[in-house]
Amino acid sequence: MIAIGVVETLSIPMGVLAGDQMLKTAQVELIEAQTTCPGKYIVVICGEVAAVRSAVQAGIDAAGETLVDSLVIPNVDERVVAAMAGATPAEDVQAVGVLETFSLASSVNAADAAVKAANVELIEVRLGRGMGGKSFIAVTGEVAAVEASIRAAEALAGMEGLIASRVVIPSPHPDMIRALM
Repeated sequence: MIAIGVVETLSIPMGVLAGDQMLKTAQVELIEAQTTCPGKYIVVICGEVAAVRSAVQAGIDAAGETLVDSLVIPNVDERVVAAMAGATPAEDVQAVGVLETFSLASSVNAADAAVKAANVELIEVRLGRGMGGKSFIAVTGEVAAVEASIRAAEALAGMEGLIASRVVIPSPHPDMIRALM
């Protein structure tokens, strides 16, 4: 079973340290390690569930008081990892849903819940680049499916206080879809 793990810090040096400790602790693969706005650092890894859990705990320990958020998602949907790498083209868009979060890790968690809850396609998981530390996910599909997926993401345990905003738009203008990609 493949899992994804995330550690997000308020400090760039402590984020680099957390990432180093994560990679030294267990046999995991680094997906992403980078700065985000405003001066945060995120480390995203994947691997076997036990290894990811161990690595994330090492990252949490290393981050100390600079820890913003962390998570482990066992059996992560492969579309989440793909959408983190960049937007995926969407065709014949009937509706679009956008959910904005205050932490990067919560956005990854929301994306996984959204795609597992309904028959939707994940357009993107944008992790805090140029957004003042916020992140967002964008999904597309039939209106009811998009609404269900966004509701499922909002209802996740631990999301209270982390949702900044959300919207579901039936029949979005094609230029707005292109702007999301």
